Amino acid sequence: QVQLVESGGGLVQAGGSLRLSCAASGRTINRHAMGWFRQAPGKEREIVAAISWSGGSTYYADSVKGRFTISRDNAKNTVYLQMNSLKPEDTAVYYCALDQAYYSGTYYQRRASEYDYWGQGTQVTVSS
Repeated sequence: QVQLVESGGGLVQAGGSLRLSCAASGRTINRHAMGWFRQAPGKEREIVAAISWSGGSTYYADSVKGRFTISRDNAKNTVYLQMNSLKPEDTAVYYCALDQAYYSGTYYQRRASEYDYWGQGTQVTVSS
């Protein structure tokens, strides 16, 4: 059974930075694409970023492009999301997810329905 545990969320002022971590246990994340998603109150869950298992390919939602960076350390079984220049509209619960399918080192999914394991989420609140 895979467990994903997010950490690093909190309250930050607009323009500030946070670094989210997602630690996996029960399975190595090597050979699995990973994603970060977020869900704001009253809104659907949306993808923020995704990364192939090798780290060679990444995807960013237009709303975070240039501000957020997804990365992974397969040796530590951990995925990160560095969030800079945060805006109030970034306020949401952030979730990491693992896609248990095996892909090439440059492939990832963007749809939440394609991911099989989810963390419990970490709250990010950006004040104006």
